Formats: sequence, structure tokens, C-alpha cells
Amino acid sequence: MEIQDPEKGDVPDAVDTKSGSIVISEQVARSGSKTWFRALLSLLEIETHGIEPIPAERRTDTRLYEMFFVWFSANLNVLAFSTGTVGPTVFGLGLKDSFAVIVIVDLAFLIPAYFGVFGPKLGTRVMVQSRFSFGYLGSIIPSVLNVFTLQGFLVLNSIIGGQTLASVSKTLSWNVGIVIIAVISLFITFCGYRVVHWYESVAWIPNVITFIVMLGIGGKQLSKAPLSTNPGIASIVSFASTLASTDISWCTMVSDYGIYHRADASSWRISIYTYLGFMLSSVVLHCIGAAFACAAPFVPEWSAGYAGGSNVGGLLEAILSPSGGFGKFLTVLVALSVPSACAPTMYSFGASFMNVAPFFAKVPRNAYAVVSTAILIPVAIVGSTHFYSTFVDLFSIIGYWTASFSAIVLTEHVVFRRCSFRLYPVSAWAVPRALPLGLAAVLAFFGSFGIIVPCMSQAWYEGPIASAGTGDIGIFVAIAATAPLYAALRTIELKVRNDVSKEQVAGGAFFFSFLKSLHT
Repeated sequence: MEIQDPEKGDVPDAVDTKSGSIVISEQVARSGSKTWFRALLSLLEIETHGIEPIPAERRTDTRLYEMFFVWFSANLNVLAFSTGTVGPTVFGLGLKDSFAVIVIVDLAFLIPAYFGVFGPKLGTRVMVQSRFSFGYLGSIIPSVLNVFTLQGFLVLNSIIGGQTLASVSKTLSWNVGIVIIAVISLFITFCGYRVVHWYESVAWIPNVITFIVMLGIGGKQLSKAPLSTNPGIASIVSFASTLASTDISWCTMVSDYGIYHRADASSWRISIYTYLGFMLSSVVLHCIGAAFACAAPFVPEWSAGYAGGSNVGGLLEAILSPSGGFGKFLTVLVALSVPSACAPTMYSFGASFMNVAPFFAKVPRNAYAVVSTAILIPVAIVGSTHFYSTFVDLFSIIGYWTASFSAIVLTEHVVFRRCSFRLYPVSAWAVPRALPLGLAAVLAFFGSFGIIVPCMSQAWYEGPIASAGTGDIGIFVAIAATAPLYAALRTIELKVRNDVSKEQVAGGAFFFSFLKSLHT
């Protein structure tokens, strides 16, 4: 039996529900115009695949180490550096305080590292995979939110890249720098998956050199940084929440970059490569950023470049300025490597947009890279004068919804799919009646905000729990509240409509038995 797939884009393929393989119709195979066009795109390494799952026979890439480099490069850049500066600059933490929070919170990369396994095992992008918990229509909600989230990431990356590039020349404005970063990111993303992986395999090299030189030049000044400022609990927790938000937000895109890797690859190897890529780059850059931000007020040149905490690029240039022209050259390299974070983000922006509706899936993925660039340039230019307020508010809000989303997807996988990838009906990914109703996920998702909102602490709103002195704990309660709420609602949903096997339904019974055993 073949099910017509409404989301194939310009290739009217079909999905074989028994094998899960993609079958290209003979009519399209004989289409001369499409054949030469696809051949040209293939020669240029430009990806033409849409959001349909990659069948097992096409998941042949054995280079699992790519999962290390794609996330190592994406996080070993000036935005990760600026994330570390938030502790001292925004929340007033000292060196020791910031380091302790960074090391503890960045352990949270275990969650996105596990999400990386879904790509090779299922061949699905994150937002497509969300259909197996949110349902066909319900998955529109996280897809739309992810479109805005990823665009927010792109804006922040473009701002920080533009500032850094402009810091080396008095004639180059932030606006021009933002445009340059955006256009480079567009080119890499336009080419697609293979080019993104190739670029990420080398983009980290200039940054490693630059940050080593920074430590060599400015290391002696770091002794001026206060070890502790005796911050309050609220400041520590709020910085931890900001870090956790940046960490957990990768869950909405991480598996997009393993969909062509072998399905029989070790889950442990995939997780370890992904985790090390995130962990090694983020912890190091977060700590370096915190250290230099702590010392900046006590070094006049750094303080002037930092401009009261509004110009991270200026701080970088000021630190490297003693090395003269070589320092400016390194600053330019750091700025031009910002697309290592922008390119995968822009790529997943398109994939998320295509999952919103079948109509959007018919638009070539490359077109969304152009749309994203057209949006981010003016928004980044406007937001560049308020970088830190934009940074903290945006990341905190992103953290709330991505924490709830991640809890739902993981609960579905662990409790109801019993950690078995065989229990996902991947071949029916575009068939609403074969997917969950999605009511459990939607209710759990929005229901979790009943506890998240009182725990929020933002410049524009502070909930009663946060105002009591806890700081912003919204992201932490989001995970703790959403998982059991979804498990209970999903069990009820399965009784209304059994869309899974008996083995999976047993997962719901397991959950209630577990709760009963705790009660007794």
C-alpha cells in the first residue's frame, strides 16, 4: 500500500508503509528539466531534499565524528563568549561564582546530546519527529515557536558578529558588519546539509588560535577580577537559568544534523560525540567570557572597548590590540567564523517552517534561507544597540518553551516508546490518522505554563514565586512539571484512541503503576 505524501515539495514521491522507503515516481525520474537541474545542484553540493524522513538505505554516512565538529564549531565562537559575560555584566557575579554556575549548568548538555540520537535512528528532523508526540496538527505549535526562536538566535549571532567585525575599523559600522555576517551565513545555508557539515569541520580552527592568543596577551590582567561579589541567590539562579536556556534550546535542532548517518550506529557513540562537541566548547568559552568580563572594569582599555557592557566585539578587539595588526586580523577571523553558529540555525529555520503546513513544505528549503536573511538584517540592526537586554530576555523566553517541549518528547520516548526506535511509525509521518491525537502534548505544553509564569523573572514581568527571592526558576520547573503531566494525559489519550501497539500502551500502565508504588 502506498500513501501519497502531501509534503514532498516538488517531487511527488510516495512512502512505502511496510519498508518506510521513499519511492520516486517514474514520471519525475523521466523529467528532463528536473534531472539536469538536480544534477547541477548536486555538482554544486546544494541539497534539494525536503523534510521527509531519510530512509535507512540512504543513511550511509559513517563519519560520526562530524557530530562532534558541527556542535564544537557552532559553540566555539564569540556568542558563547558573550554568554559567559552575562554572569558578571548582567547579574554581578564574580569569577568563582560564574565558573561554578557554568560548570554545573553546562552538564545540561546531556539532554540535547541524547536528542542527537534521533537523527540517525529515525532519519527525521526534530520538528517532524515531534509529530510522534504532538500529533500532525499539534506539531505546528512547536514548529512555529521554533521558527521565531531560531530567527532570534540568528539576530543575536549577527549582532555580535557585526560588532566584532566593525571593532577593527572606524569606517566600518555595526550595520555593515551585520550585513556581511548575514550574507556569508546565507551562502553556507543555501548549499545545505553537506556544505554545513564541511564548513563546521574547519570553522573552529581560527577561533581556537584566537582565544589562546587572547589568554596569552590578557591572562595576566585576569588576576584583577574579583573572585566573588557575594551575589544573592536570585542572581545566581537567574544566571543559571540563562545558561540552561542556551543549552536546552539546542534540542529543537540537534537531530537535524544526523539524518544521513547510519541507522545502526551506536547510540552511545552518537551521544558522546555530540555531548563532547557541546560541552568542551561551551564550558571553555563561557568561562573565558566570564573571566574577561569580570576583569574588564579594572583594565581601562578593556572597559573602554566594552563600552559599559554593550560591545562584546569591542572587548575582544581591546584585549587583542597589544598584538597590533595581528590582533586585528584575529578579530576579523573570529567575526567571520560567526556563521558557524548561524548556518545550522538558519538551516533548521527552513526545516521548521516547512513542517508548519504542507504548502510550506512545497517551497524549496533554500528559499527559507533567503527569507530568514531578509528578516534578520533589519531586526539585528535595530536590536544591536540593546544587545544584553535583548540577549537575556530572548534566551529566557526560549528556555521556557523548549524545556517543556523537550520534556514531552523525552517522556514519549522513554515511557511510551520504551526507548525503542522500532516503535516509531516513521513511514506514516505525514498521515494524521496514524499519529497521536496530540491533545495530551498540547495540554501538557500549555498547562506547564501555569507553574512557569509564577516562576518567571524578567525585566518586564516577575512572578510571585520569583519575587519571593528564588530568581528565575521557570526553565527548571518547566521540565519537572511537564514530564509527569504529559505522561498522565498521554495515558488517558491512549484510552480514547489507541494509536500505538500494546507494547507501547504498557508504557502508560507502567507509569501509573510507578506512581501508585510511590504513593504506597
